[in-house]
Amino acid sequence: MKVVVFGATGNTGIELVKQLLLAGHEVTAIVRKPEKLALFGTQLIIVKGDVLKPSTLDGKMMGKDAVLSVLGGSHREPTTVYSEGMENIMNEMRKSGVRRLVCLSAETLKSKQAASMKERILLKVLWKIFYNIYSDMQRMEEKIYRSNLDWTIIRPPRLTNGDKTGDFQIAINQPISKGKGSISTVDLSTCMALQLTNPASIHHVVYVSRT
Repeated sequence: MKVVVFGATGNTGIELVKQLLLAGHEVTAIVRKPEKLALFGTQLIIVKGDVLKPSTLDGKMMGKDAVLSVLGGSHREPTTVYSEGMENIMNEMRKSGVRRLVCLSAETLKSKQAASMKERILLKVLWKIFYNIYSDMQRMEEKIYRSNLDWTIIRPPRLTNGDKTGDFQIAINQPISKGKGSISTVDLSTCMALQLTNPASIHHVVYVSRT
C-alpha cells in the first residue's frame, strides 16, 4: 500500500515508519522538519508539511491508499495539534479521495464509569497531569467519529522502549482487562500497521496491550 504518516519524527512515529517499510509499504512521511527524520529507504518519501497549516498539505495525499497519524503534543500548555491537526488531515484526505485512517489516541480516554475504583483514581491523576493532551485527543476522536472515513482509533496503554516481541493482544471497543498495562512502541507500530488491512477494525476503537 501507499501510505502517509503524520508524526513520523516522534518515538512512536519513527518505529511506525520502520515497521511499515518492513511490511513492504511505500511510506510518505509528512513532517514539519524533514531533517529530523534520519531514516532512509527506496520506499520512503519525506516531505515538508504542517498539520496546523493546511495549505502545506495540498496535493500531498493524492494517489495514496491510507493515512496513519501518531501526532504528538506537549502536556505543559493547551494544544490543538490533535483536534485541529486531524481536521486538516481529514479535509485533505477527502479532497484526495483517501478513505482509510488509522489514528493513535490513548487508553486513558476510556470511559471512567467502566473502570474499577483503582483505575478511576489513576485516570483522575493522569487526566490532571496530562489534561491538555487528553482533552484535545478527546476532541480529535469526536471529529473522527463524525467523519465519513474508514477510520480506526488505536488506544494503547503506557508505552515502553522494549524490543519487538509480537506478544500483544487487541480488543475491539472495550479495554483489555488482562493485559500488562504497557506495550513497546515497536509492537504498537506493528499493531497499527496490521490494522490497515483488518476490516474488522473499521469504525471501531482498538485497544492494544502486551499479553
